[in-house]
Amino acid sequence: MKNPIIQFENYTFKYRTQKEPTLKNINLTIYEGEKVLIVGPSGSGKSTLSNCINGLVPFSYKGDIKGKLTIKGKTPHKAGIFEMSQIVGTVLQDPDGQFVGLTVGEDIAFSLENDCVKQVEMKERVYQAAKTVGVHELLRHSPQELSGGQKQRVSMAGVMVVGCDILLFDEPLANLDPATGKYAIDLIDKIHNESKKTIIIIEHRLEDVLYRDVDRIVVVANGGIVADLTTDEILSSNILKEHGIREPLYISALKYAGCQLKKESKPSNLNKMELGAFQCAVRDWYQSVDIKEKENMNSEILKVSNLSFGYDDQVEVVSDISFSIKKGEMISIVGKNGAGKSTLSKLICGFQTPTKGMILYDGQDMISDSIKERAEKIGIVMQNPNQMISKSMIKEEVALGLIARGVAPEVIEKRVDDTLRICGLYQYRNWPIQALSFGQKKRVTIASILVLQPKILILDEPTAGQDFRHYTEIMEFLKKLNKEQGITIILITHDMHLMLEYTDRAIVIADGKLIEDNSSASVLTNRDIIEKASLKETSLYDLALRCDIDNPTTFVERFIQYDREVRSNG
Repeated sequence: MKNPIIQFENYTFKYRTQKEPTLKNINLTIYEGEKVLIVGPSGSGKSTLSNCINGLVPFSYKGDIKGKLTIKGKTPHKAGIFEMSQIVGTVLQDPDGQFVGLTVGEDIAFSLENDCVKQVEMKERVYQAAKTVGVHELLRHSPQELSGGQKQRVSMAGVMVVGCDILLFDEPLANLDPATGKYAIDLIDKIHNESKKTIIIIEHRLEDVLYRDVDRIVVVANGGIVADLTTDEILSSNILKEHGIREPLYISALKYAGCQLKKESKPSNLNKMELGAFQCAVRDWYQSVDIKEKENMNSEILKVSNLSFGYDDQVEVVSDISFSIKKGEMISIVGKNGAGKSTLSKLICGFQTPTKGMILYDGQDMISDSIKERAEKIGIVMQNPNQMISKSMIKEEVALGLIARGVAPEVIEKRVDDTLRICGLYQYRNWPIQALSFGQKKRVTIASILVLQPKILILDEPTAGQDFRHYTEIMEFLKKLNKEQGITIILITHDMHLMLEYTDRAIVIADGKLIEDNSSASVLTNRDIIEKASLKETSLYDLALRCDIDNPTTFVERFIQYDREVRSNG
């Protein structure tokens, strides 16, 4: 019988700045060596729950506590933040906020230096932790030189070197491409199996986490625990949908086909799932869905021709890329971290000057246009919100671009308020930006560009760190902007669900080259392209194969269309 390592008993927590408790009467026990996934919409209390576990509540976040919490037999508010950090290691969703060393080795060694560990032992422990996560050859590199996936692994090594009994991962997939995210989940699973540590994962990308088994899923909503069940029990119910959490796509497809899922069917793993009773229903549903062909007959708004760029003379980051986009299109640009996607967007916006090639807007060469001139036509929302924010208050930040353009104050007031409502930020309009979560900061930067009403909008990872409700709100707004205002939208994304659900076409970049320009469904059912670009095969493809459907690409396309209709009808 395993011993409890985390125990909440009738636990309630209220921040000092709020009237109502964020956590209400929590009863939760996690046992030694368990691997638990915590999910819930933004504002549900799951982040506060994690902060109680790692000791940030009540030391960094002050408030009133009722009830009892013990972590490995210790009470956090009595033990102190230092002692808790020796028990619970936390890997943040934004690794940049966790780095303190000038090199990878220094960063991993930081806690050991504070503990005055002898240098010989320190080097060995740092090397072993780095080797476990696969960054042992990067110890002399600066953390800022690394890719998103490498940064995530360095953060993992930094908490593992301490020897913590509990590892807490706060949205470990938020900034990772699909293949790197898959590797991260594999790595967490490896750490769990080899070290027998207790693992807690907080993540919005539920289907990606379930690539490897978890012992339980805890669903948090409105400050309380609404479900604490096995994965099979959760997926065979409607709990996720009822609380605004996205189900795995293959689960949605089975339910659309009228299949009555039960835990005995083992829906947590599609490859092991017993589908015999469902195959006919899935095939019948597939045949009943008609695909409505649609073609964009608009003229070309953006053309990239033979574009190349390198930060030095030796290596080209973007190499001989050509594509065109029509007015009113909504497309995805996808590929692994470091493929050249963000650099391509910077070239289009004028932040970098290409070494070769042309960029045409409405048939006119933009190569001599200034950044300001391009910004009147093309808006960009960057991946890291901290790189865009320059004001301390939300409303000031969103209004900044309009003020710089001399827009009348009464017009600014209305447009800012309307945009904040659309982005789900109106209630926070007078808040300081530093009080926001990473996902909320992202919405502020989107709002600051949307308020300018550009003709082309480029968004780099628009939904990273967003729960399904806010993801849907932002994407439905972008879709509305695209359909009703004719705004051309380019999404640079690692989210394959987003690519399938909202864009009919995908441009795939690998190693600085364009390797595919096709429908989103075709891209995610092409194993060669998936492997080259570090993408992730959609589970719909696997479901189609297991149900003996002769054309998996068409099955995916029909699911997308059906799903869009269901979602648009409410």
